[in-house]
Amino acid sequence: MQKYFFIISLFFLSLQPLFSQSISNPSIGLEGIKFSIKVNNLPPEGKIRIVIKGEDFSRVFDAGIVNGNIDTAVALGSTGDYEISLANINVPHSNIRIIPGILSIIPPVLAIILALVFRQVIISLLFGVYIGVVFIFDYNPFTAILRLIDTYIINAVSDTSHLKIIVFTLLFGGVVGLISKSGGTKGIANLVTKFAKTKKSGQLATWASGILIFFDDYANALIVGNLMRPITDKLKISREKLSFIVDATAAPVTSIFIVSSWIGYEVGLIHDSLTTIHSSENAYNVFIQTIPYRFYPIMMLIFIFLIAWLNRDFGPMFKAEKRANDEGKILRDNAAVSKDLTGTSEIFGNEDKAKWYNGIIPILVLVLGTVAGLIFTGLSAVKQQGLTDYGIRDIIGNSDSYVSLLWASFSACLVAGIMILLQKIMKLSEVVDAWFIGLRSMFLACIILTLAWSIGAITQDLRTADYIVNIISDTLNPHFLPVIVFLVCALISFSTGTSWGTMAIMMPIVIPLSHHVTELYHYTYSDHMLILHGVISSVLAGAVFGDHCSPISDTTILSSMASACDHIDHVRTQLPYAIVTAVLCMMLGDIPTAFGFSPYLSILLITGCLTLILYLFGKKVEQKKAETA
Repeated sequence: MQKYFFIISLFFLSLQPLFSQSISNPSIGLEGIKFSIKVNNLPPEGKIRIVIKGEDFSRVFDAGIVNGNIDTAVALGSTGDYEISLANINVPHSNIRIIPGILSIIPPVLAIILALVFRQVIISLLFGVYIGVVFIFDYNPFTAILRLIDTYIINAVSDTSHLKIIVFTLLFGGVVGLISKSGGTKGIANLVTKFAKTKKSGQLATWASGILIFFDDYANALIVGNLMRPITDKLKISREKLSFIVDATAAPVTSIFIVSSWIGYEVGLIHDSLTTIHSSENAYNVFIQTIPYRFYPIMMLIFIFLIAWLNRDFGPMFKAEKRANDEGKILRDNAAVSKDLTGTSEIFGNEDKAKWYNGIIPILVLVLGTVAGLIFTGLSAVKQQGLTDYGIRDIIGNSDSYVSLLWASFSACLVAGIMILLQKIMKLSEVVDAWFIGLRSMFLACIILTLAWSIGAITQDLRTADYIVNIISDTLNPHFLPVIVFLVCALISFSTGTSWGTMAIMMPIVIPLSHHVTELYHYTYSDHMLILHGVISSVLAGAVFGDHCSPISDTTILSSMASACDHIDHVRTQLPYAIVTAVLCMMLGDIPTAFGFSPYLSILLITGCLTLILYLFGKKVEQKKAETA
C-alpha cells in the first residue's frame, strides 16, 4: 500500500508546476484582431489544447509548447465575454472581453476633437481618459468615475519614474523662479544688447538673447521681447520682425536643449511609451539621439540667423520692414497692441541688481550637474555589470537620467538661493517665495503630464496601436511614418495652440504604432530604431510648429504682447516663414532620413534651400540712414 501511495505522490508532485501556472492574456481584445495567449512552466515540448468559450460559441485548437512555454495568438470575430482554459489540465481559466475595434481609437480622437473645439487640454485629456475607462469597465459610467481616479490617475503618479519626473519638473521651475526673480535672467540678456548697433546686429542680438535664455519658453518670450523692444524700435526694426524672432526662438530652443523646463515632460512621455513596447532603451538617451532629427525647431533657429545676416525678407514681413524703414512706423496704422503683460514683474524682478552670473552659474550647475550625474550613474552601472571595454555611449546608455536630473536641479536650487542670500539681493523669506513661484509655474505641466500618462495607459489597454496597424498595415510604408506623424502633429498643435497637449495625445499612439508596423514588415533592429526615433522626433518637432505660430498658442500670444505688436499682424507675417520651413523640413528632412540619409546632410540641404529662397524671393530693405543704438 505504501508503494502505491509513493508512486501517486510522485505523480502529483510532477504535476505541481502545472497547477501553479495561470493563463496570461489581455483583459480586453478587439474584434477580429489577434491577441496573445501565454502559459509558462509546462513540459518542454508537445502540444496542449486551448478551449475558448463564449455565449453560443466554442472553439478548440492545439497550441505548440516551445521550451516549456505557450505563446500563441488568436482572433475572435464577435464581441462579448469569453473564457479561456486548457483542456484536461487543471489550470485556472482566464477571461477576455472582445469589443469593437473602432472603440480603441475613440479616447485619443475624442481628446483631439475636444482640444480643437474648446482649446482646453486638461478637460480634453481627462474626458478622453474617462471614455476609455468606460469602455474598459463594461460600459459602466459610474464605475468608470471611480476607476479613473483610483486606478489610472493613481497608477500614473505612483510609478517611481513618473514621480522622479514630476519632482524634477517642479525643481526646475524653482530654479527658473530664483534666477528670474533675482535679476539673473535679465542680466544674461543685458550682455547681448551691448552688441546691437545696426539693424543686422540688432536682429542678431535678439536671436542670441533668445538662444541664451534656453531654459524656459515663457521666460524667453517675456524677457527678450521687453528687453529688446526699445533697442529695435530705435533701429527701425518693425515690431512684427521683433515678435517673430522672439517667438521663433522661445519654443524651438527650449524644446531641443538638453536641460530645460520641457526636458522632464518630453523624457517622461518617451519613457512611458517605450515601456508599453517593452523597450529597454534609456529615455534620456533616446531624447538626445532624436535631436538631430528635429528639423523644424533646428531650422527655424537657423532661418532667423539667415534672415538677420542676409538682411532679406519676403511676403508680409518685407512690407512690414519696408514700412518701418521708409516711413519710420514700427507698427502699422491702427494696430491693436496689448499692454497687459501679466506676470512680467514676477519674471523680471530686481532689475536694478541684474547680474549675468546670477543666471549663468545656476544654469551651469544644472547642465554640468546633469552631465556629471549621467557619467557617475552610468559608470556605476557598467562596473556592476562587469564590463571592461566600454565607451561613452555605453556609459550614457546605462545611466540613470532621472536621478541625474534630480541631483542637478536640486543642486541648482541650492546654489541659486545661496548666491542670492550672500549678495543680499533678497531676504530668506523672499527667496522661498521666489522658489515657490517657480514651482507653481510648473504645476499645470505636472497635471497635463499625469493625464498624458493616463491616456497612454488607456491606449495600451485598449490596444489602439494594434487597431491602427490592422487598418493601415497593407497600405503604409513605415519609412513614411515620420513625415506623416510630423504633419498630423503640426496640424493638431496649430489648431489647438498647445505643443504639450499634442505630445501628450500623440506620443502614446505613435511609439507603439511604429514598433508594430516595423515588426510587421520584419525590419532589422537598426531600421526599426531609425523609424522609432524618427516618429519620436516628429512628435516633438511637429508639436513645436503650432506652439510657434498658432494664433491661439500661449507663447505666440506672449511674444506679441511682450514685443508690443498687433497679435494678428504677428501671426500673419510669421506664418509664411513657418510654413516654408516646415515644408522643406518634411521634404528634405523627415522623408530622406527615414530611408537612412544623414540628418546632418539634411540640415545642410535645408539651409541651402532656405538661403536660395531668400535670394530668389527675398528683398533687402535699403536703409536711408545708419543709426546706432
